[in-house]
Amino acid sequence: MYDVLIIGSGPAGLTASIYASRYKLSNLVIGRVLGGMMTSAHKIENYPGFASISGAELSQKMGEHVKTLGAEILADGVSKIEKTETGFKVTTENGQDFEGKVLIVATGTERRKLDVPGEKEYLGRGVSYCTACDIPFFKDKIVALIGGSDAAVSGAIHATAFVKKAYIIYRREKLRAEPVWVEEVLKNPKIEVIYKTNITEILGDGTKVTGVKLDSPHQGTEKLTLDGVFIEIGGVPGTQLLKPLGVELDEGGFVKVKPDMSTNITGVFAAGDIANIAGEFQQIVTAASEGAMAAFSAFKYLKGAVELPTY
Repeated sequence: MYDVLIIGSGPAGLTASIYASRYKLSNLVIGRVLGGMMTSAHKIENYPGFASISGAELSQKMGEHVKTLGAEILADGVSKIEKTETGFKVTTENGQDFEGKVLIVATGTERRKLDVPGEKEYLGRGVSYCTACDIPFFKDKIVALIGGSDAAVSGAIHATAFVKKAYIIYRREKLRAEPVWVEEVLKNPKIEVIYKTNITEILGDGTKVTGVKLDSPHQGTEKLTLDGVFIEIGGVPGTQLLKPLGVELDEGGFVKVKPDMSTNITGVFAAGDIANIAGEFQQIVTAASEGAMAAFSAFKYLKGAVELPTY
């Protein structure tokens, strides 16, 4: 019986473990990949304390920090969560059972993919799912943002502080972002919107992205020369395991949390990209802060320092 079971081994889950250990709460982190989506980042230059570090290296450092404090990390997925009289039982994909008094769920999101040739091959070499994270690497380059909602449109505005030109490629005939952002995009000379168009292939020279292939001609050609492709078509939160528990979700499928990261189910906390508290600003630093807050709230709950209100 652990004090805290932490599901998810990304920055939110690992930080939750660090804080839980410092509060002398026994805890176990369960996750398929150490670092989660953070591992796919070629370079991270916006996490305090590191001018530049790869996602894999930062994941390793966080994992080592967890272990130096005495917690365990299990490389496995979770197949089932059950409520028990004393807390919760978690069953892993490899058939192991663990019990905990409290759950911190930090399973994050999986970015929606285009599923086109070249997308997987050039991930981290011109293909990115996070404009805010990676656009500084494309100074004076030409990039495209795929999508037409807030993430793509606001990302294009942010991109113009670095790039020479930014395309927005959108499958519909009208952008769906906040009107103030749409207005800013349409008057920005560095941004060109290509409507009613899909990408059918991401092109490269074997080492980096060189362009994309379109399903309809743009200025007489179906090929667009680019240095980077930012896929901003949203993410799918990993909340399937929580539905049987009755955890309340918002319209986008993200977990509804209060400022202390608690959910409507007593003893269940959520942190990181799976939670609805940070909106579209899904960053390593925000995930880590939410993980810390979730651990602090779990500590207060277990020690009876406060009575958590119902949602």
